[in-house]
Amino acid sequence: MTRSTKKDSAQKATAKTPAAKKPAARKPAAKKATGETSAKSTRARGVKASEVQENVDRKVAAQAVGVADAAPNAKKAAPKKSAPKGSAGAPGEDGTNPFRALMRRNRAPEPATLVIFGATGDLSRRKLLPAVFGLWQDGLLGSAFNIVGVGRQEMTDEQFKDYAVQALKDSKETDAIQPGSLEKFRELLYYEFGDFAGDEVYAKLGRELDRAEEAHGGRKNALFYLSTPPSLFEPISNGLGRLGLSDESEGWRRLVIEKPFGRDLASARALNDAIHHVWNESQVYRIDHYLGKETVQNLMAIRFGNAIFEPLWNRGYVDHVQITAAEDLGLEGRAGYYEEAGVVRDMLQNHLMQLFALTAMEPPAAFDADAIRDEKVKVLRAVKEIPSGRVEEVAVRGQYGAGTLYGEKVPGYRDEPGVREGSVTPTYVALKLEVDNWRWQGVPFFLRTGKRLPKKVTEIAVVFKRPPLGIFPGGLERNVLAFRIQPDEGVSLKFSSKTPGQEMVLREVVMDFRYDAFGAQLESPYSRLLLDAMVGDATLFPREDEVDLAWQIVSGILSVWDTDPARKPKKGEGPDFPNYTSGTWGPDAADDLMGDDRRWRRL
Repeated sequence: MTRSTKKDSAQKATAKTPAAKKPAARKPAAKKATGETSAKSTRARGVKASEVQENVDRKVAAQAVGVADAAPNAKKAAPKKSAPKGSAGAPGEDGTNPFRALMRRNRAPEPATLVIFGATGDLSRRKLLPAVFGLWQDGLLGSAFNIVGVGRQEMTDEQFKDYAVQALKDSKETDAIQPGSLEKFRELLYYEFGDFAGDEVYAKLGRELDRAEEAHGGRKNALFYLSTPPSLFEPISNGLGRLGLSDESEGWRRLVIEKPFGRDLASARALNDAIHHVWNESQVYRIDHYLGKETVQNLMAIRFGNAIFEPLWNRGYVDHVQITAAEDLGLEGRAGYYEEAGVVRDMLQNHLMQLFALTAMEPPAAFDADAIRDEKVKVLRAVKEIPSGRVEEVAVRGQYGAGTLYGEKVPGYRDEPGVREGSVTPTYVALKLEVDNWRWQGVPFFLRTGKRLPKKVTEIAVVFKRPPLGIFPGGLERNVLAFRIQPDEGVSLKFSSKTPGQEMVLREVVMDFRYDAFGAQLESPYSRLLLDAMVGDATLFPREDEVDLAWQIVSGILSVWDTDPARKPKKGEGPDFPNYTSGTWGPDAADDLMGDDRRWRRL
């Protein structure tokens, strides 16, 4: 049985959401070079920055999907982003980064104002401000750019400037700070406060945009980023609409919305309807930071940019696919949110569904937003429905108990501060998805994610079938093509090879590519996605129909697993939690989900 979107009338073969206005056609975003070469490593190898630039230009001009070759003779990893603050760092011999220089030519947005609602919140402090600072410091935002923080906390411009500068100094996400950068950056910062339900704060915001008009060459381009609790998405959207701040007659206006987008299918549809009362779908950017990770984008590059992989990417050669997003942390003070959300809403419906769609989709007609998102929608629509009667057959839930992690004792979920007594909120889920189309018929996709697992790791593993005839002694293991999303970003291929000696003995070996072979430091996902939103490239942002279909897929699971979190279950009622120990890979039932001839990868 296949699923359909909310309004599935008169659709074309490449599905679009009928309720939403089709995004305006955009030019494909320039392919982004994925490597940077440090001055130290460049000089050590005798490679000039100009030679690195030639290499980047040549690969970007190719018809690949955004992959650049490693710098010549690169052997060592480049410094990570945790380089000492205050050091300027000069990746090129002339003090500039040749990879960034290429982006400045091809990816520079028009002059604009970035408006951050919830500017003094945790996400803004830890992720957004460091990401924007990095883009600005690298010259990707130009000089005609400013930031307006908006919040409910009363604060002056100078107080907000001090707050932002201190956040940049404290954050591990901040790039190496060049001399004088913080002083110049703080001059771009402004702040407005008020009640998001009223009109005054939006009127003040409108005056800020008017003030920026002269500096921006007569344009009032603005990107509104909702870094707020989900309950404020609709009031802020409506407030911007009432004051005419969504109108694009004097410049483009775009709205970035954080997850979670709705709590279930009904609330997600209601939120979409409310947003579309004010904004066209082409103005709405639903952000999922997983899609900003280099290795997620490299999944498309490896698959569609190399002739050796795509012919094998089907039911004729693939036995199954595993997608894992493991977290070693517990709640970290987020009990209030997590008690209401649980692992299905927090991770499965968004992050893992996006990784699944990118892995299983058909080749797009072009590398642009509409073509890629159309293919993702088609494969989500082809997922076999999971009614409440099938949930026990295809899904496993778990909750962590007390245990040991990295040599230290950690509490169980029910012992975490803020968790209700006897809570049945799941912290682990494993799910078997089946796709009813020609490419994937009979090939299961296994998804798993959870908290307090042995390590933090995200991986997509394409597991191939065994050879049809076992002519060698001892049997053969399946080949595996694995994409490591985080950490140790890279791609590996596991296959069998003969060991040295007189006898024919085969052994598994791994051919491994790591991103540090580029001599590059990886960008923050938020840096990539913020820049994409500012240049109007929606390729890596889920569309309305994608979100709708992802909620449809998990609705049956939620209908069975959801309980009133305020009600303590009676004895014998509900799941037998906790059912896995902290520091282990989840409940035993997750292994049973794989069947007799398959097993989860050891990560």
